[in-house]
Amino acid sequence: MMNESEISRRLPAEWEPQGGVIVSWPHSGTDWAYMLDEVTKCFADIVAAIAQEQPVVVITPDKEIAAKHLIDANQDNIIYAELPTNDTWARDFGPITVTEGEVPLLLDFGFNGWGLKFASDKDNLLTKGLVELGVLRARCENCRGFILEGGSIESDGRGTLLTTSRCLLSPNRNPEMSRSRIEEYLKAKLGVEQVLWLDHGYLAGDDTDSHIDTLARLAPHDTIIYVGCNDAADEHYEELQAMKRQLMEMRTLDGAPYNLIELPMPDAIYDEDGERLPATYANFLVMNKSVLLPVYGQPMNDELAAQMLKISFPDHEIRKIDCRPLIKQHGSLHCVTMQIPNEILPI
Repeated sequence: MMNESEISRRLPAEWEPQGGVIVSWPHSGTDWAYMLDEVTKCFADIVAAIAQEQPVVVITPDKEIAAKHLIDANQDNIIYAELPTNDTWARDFGPITVTEGEVPLLLDFGFNGWGLKFASDKDNLLTKGLVELGVLRARCENCRGFILEGGSIESDGRGTLLTTSRCLLSPNRNPEMSRSRIEEYLKAKLGVEQVLWLDHGYLAGDDTDSHIDTLARLAPHDTIIYVGCNDAADEHYEELQAMKRQLMEMRTLDGAPYNLIELPMPDAIYDEDGERLPATYANFLVMNKSVLLPVYGQPMNDELAAQMLKISFPDHEIRKIDCRPLIKQHGSLHCVTMQIPNEILPI
C-alpha cells in the first residue's frame, strides 16, 4: 500500500468532468450595494445557466433573498450555503481542487483581497465553512499560509501551470518567497511539472495584478486562447503584443509550441468617472456541456469571440452571458465562479 507522500497529485484542467460550480451571491453588505438590482439579475442569469446542466452551490448570508431571485432556475441543481461573505469573487477565495490518485483534495489557500486591497476576513474562511456545513464532502488541506487566488493560475491537467509574474510576485502576497521558491511550492502542492510565467499583459481597471484568467487560458490539444490587441492607439497594444510574442515562445512538456487562438479585445468601456473597465472575453467558464462566455453588448466582437472559442471547444455549446454589470466592479464571469469535481457534493 502506498504512503500518502507517494500518491501523486494532479490539478485537473477546467474542461475535465465537473461535479458543479460555486457562486457567491451579491448582497447589500458588498461593494455591489449601489447597483444591487442590476448585478443581481446578472448573477441570476449565471446561476440559471449553470443549473440548467449541472449543480451550483450558491453561497449567501440569506438563503431566502437569493432564492426569490432564482425561482425560475432548476431548483434540483441548486445547493444553498448560508455563510457570511465580504464579496462575490468565488474564483479567488474558493477551493482549488487537486486529486491524489483518484481522490479529490480541497486546497484552502489564503485570500487577502488581492494583495490587501479589499476586506477579505469572511471570504478567507469560506472553503472551511463549506466543508463544515457538509456542502463539500472531501478532505481539506489548510494552505492559508500561502496567498493564492484561483484566477491567477491555469492548468492543462497534464503537468503544466500558466500564470503571471505580475500577480504571483506581488509584494503584498508572498513577499518572503522568491520566484523559484514559489515555483517549487506550486509544483509540490498542485502536482505540476512546469510553471510557465507570463511577464507581459494587463487590463486597465484590473484590481488583481493581471490574473491569468483575464489574459490567456489553457485549452485542449496544447492550445492557449489569449486576448489580442491590434490597435496601435490602444493603451494595451505594446503589452499585449509583448504577451503574444512570449506565448509564441512557450513550449509544452514535450517541447512543442502551443497552438494559439486570439480573442478580440472588446471596444473600450468606461465607468461614470471615465475609468476604463477590464472587459475581456478570456474570462469564460468551461462546464461539462457548454462554455459560458461573458459578452459586453458589442455584437460583432461578442460573436467573433464565440466563434474563436468554438474552435477549441467544438463539442460544447457557447452560451453568451451579458456581463456588463460585473465589469463595473472590475471582474467578469470566470471571476465569480469556481468549478468543483465530481463526488464531493451532497446531490
